[in-house]
Amino acid sequence: MTVETQDSGAAAPAAALPSHIVASVRKFVAEHGDSATAVIQPVGYAGVRITLVGADGVLGDEVVADLATANAVVAAVDNVTVGEWERSVTSIVTPRVGHWRKMAGWVAGQTRFPKARNGLG
Repeated sequence: MTVETQDSGAAAPAAALPSHIVASVRKFVAEHGDSATAVIQPVGYAGVRITLVGADGVLGDEVVADLATANAVVAAVDNVTVGEWERSVTSIVTPRVGHWRKMAGWVAGQTRFPKARNGLG
């Protein structure tokens, strides 16, 4: 796929499609109900996060370089639709066992926390 530029007429290449990301999204879709909703979210310098919600409610995600690549990845995988964090999506989300621990990072293993500094603790 190429995009024509107006001033020179030369063709510019479309966003590079990372095959390992496409394969990962296809595998996720196959393992979680053969369809998914993708919520595309810019996350600053890190790039763009593609959060997947499978038909069974399980969450998955991938991070790509830019918005064009994120849209190209979603378009390359059958049965994946772009959505937003709306009720129809959030109502089916059921994170995997241990997902909260993975997302919490080092905090998840803590048994003692510092006293709150706002006077509430």
